Amino acid sequence: MVDSPRVSPRGPTTSDAVPASPDGELIRAIGLRSAILFVVGSVIGSGIFLTTGVMAATIPSTSLLLLAWALGGVLAMTGGLTYAEMGAMFPRSGGVYVFLREAYGPLPAFLYGWATLLVVVSGGIAAVSVGFAEYLSYFFPALSPARPVINIGTLVQISAGQMVAAAMILVIGAINYVGVRRGNMVVVVLTAAKVAALAALPIMAIVAARVTPVLTPIVPPDLPRPAAAFGVAMIAVLWTYEAWYFVTYAAGEIENPKRNIPRALVGGLLLLTTIYLTVNLAYFFALSLDEIKGVTRIAERAATALVGPAGATFIALTVVVSTFGNNVAGMLAGSRLLFGMASDGVFFPACRRVHPRYRTPHVAIVALTVWSAILALSGSYEQLFTYVMFASILFSVAAGAAVFKLRRDRPDHPRPYRTWGYPVVPIVFITGATAFVINTLLERPAESFTGLGLLALGLPAYFYWRQR
Repeated sequence: MVDSPRVSPRGPTTSDAVPASPDGELIRAIGLRSAILFVVGSVIGSGIFLTTGVMAATIPSTSLLLLAWALGGVLAMTGGLTYAEMGAMFPRSGGVYVFLREAYGPLPAFLYGWATLLVVVSGGIAAVSVGFAEYLSYFFPALSPARPVINIGTLVQISAGQMVAAAMILVIGAINYVGVRRGNMVVVVLTAAKVAALAALPIMAIVAARVTPVLTPIVPPDLPRPAAAFGVAMIAVLWTYEAWYFVTYAAGEIENPKRNIPRALVGGLLLLTTIYLTVNLAYFFALSLDEIKGVTRIAERAATALVGPAGATFIALTVVVSTFGNNVAGMLAGSRLLFGMASDGVFFPACRRVHPRYRTPHVAIVALTVWSAILALSGSYEQLFTYVMFASILFSVAAGAAVFKLRRDRPDHPRPYRTWGYPVVPIVFITGATAFVINTLLERPAESFTGLGLLALGLPAYFYWRQR
C-alpha cells in the first residue's frame, strides 16, 4: 500500500523511484489504496460509536435516522466529486486552502487556514484524544478523564484522562515526524483493523438479532418541528463525516495525484457511507428505539446486548484503535495545511522547513502537536469547536462555488478530472452546505456570530505576515 522507493545514499532526489513533489523536498509516497484508506481513517474516529443514540432522542424514527446517515454520505460524495476536480488541478499540500487561494485570493484562504488550524483540526485532534483516553480507562480505570490529578487553584483541574490525551498527541506527533511512510503505514494498518472490527457488528446482528426494526418511512406524529429536528440531527451526522477532504491536504505526497486524488475521494466515501449505514442497521437489530434514545455509548450498548459483556470489551478496544489511527491521519493532514500556508508566506516561515532526513514538515508537525496538546489539557476545545464549525461550513460553500469560478476564470487550465454530473453535483453540495449554515445560524445564533468573531481575529495576523 505504501511503496518503498529506491533511495540514494545522499537521500531522495527527483530521479528516485518516488518523484519529488512541487512542495519542495516532500516526496510522493502515498499510493492509491493507501489514499483510499486515508480518507476512511481520517473520518472514522469515535463518532459512529457515540452519535446515533443522541440523534434518536431528537428524531425517534429508525427510517429517519437511516435517511440522515444516507444524506450525510450523499452530501459528502457530492463534495468529494467537486473537490476532486480542484485537487487534480492543484496537487499541492494544503487542500481546501489551495482551492480558495486559487479562486478568491490569499485573504479568504488564510482565514480558512486560520480557523482550521486554530480550532477545527487541532480541536478535532484534542477531542478525539480525549475519547481515546476515556475508552482506554475501560481497561485502566485510574486513567479516567473524571479523575483530577492536578489542581491549579480552584479554576483549573487537569485529569488523568487529559494527561493521557496529551501524551497520545505527542506520540502521534512523533510518528508523523519520522516520515510520511511511517505515519501513513500506521493509518493504513489501524484503518484496516477498525474497518474489520466495525464489520463484526453487522455480523453479530445477523447471528444474534434481538429486534426487528420498523424501516418503513415514518415521521413521528408527536415530533414538533420535524424539519428543524432533522436538521439538528444532521449536524451530528455531518460532524461524523467531517474530515473526508483531509486527503487533499496531503496532495503534495500522493503518487500521481491528478489521477489518485479523485479516485481516493470517491472510493473512500463509498466505503465510508457503506460502513456507516450497515453499522447503524446493526444497532437497530440489536436494540429497540426506546433502548437507543439518548444513549451515548450506543455501540457498546448494542454489542453487549448481542454477545454479552465481551461485546463491551470488544467495542472499547475498537474505539481505542480507531481514535488513535484517526489522530495519526489528522496530524498528517493538518501539518501539511500549516506547511502550505507557511510556503505562501502567511504563517511562521519555520513551518516551511522540511527535515533533511525524514522529508517531513517537521516544524509544522511540532507546532500542531503542541497546540493540540494544550487544547486537550485545557478542555476548552469543545466550546471553541462549536463556535468555529459554523465558519468552517461557510468556507465549504465557498470551496464548492470555487469550481464554478475556476471554470469561468481559467477555462484553459489543465483539468485531468472533471466533476461528474457538473453542474448538478456541485450545486447539490453547495445547497446542502448552505442549508446547514442557515439552520445553524437560526438555531444557534450566538455561537455562529462568535465563530465569525474568532475568524476576524485572524485579520491582524494575516496583514502582519503579508507585510513581512
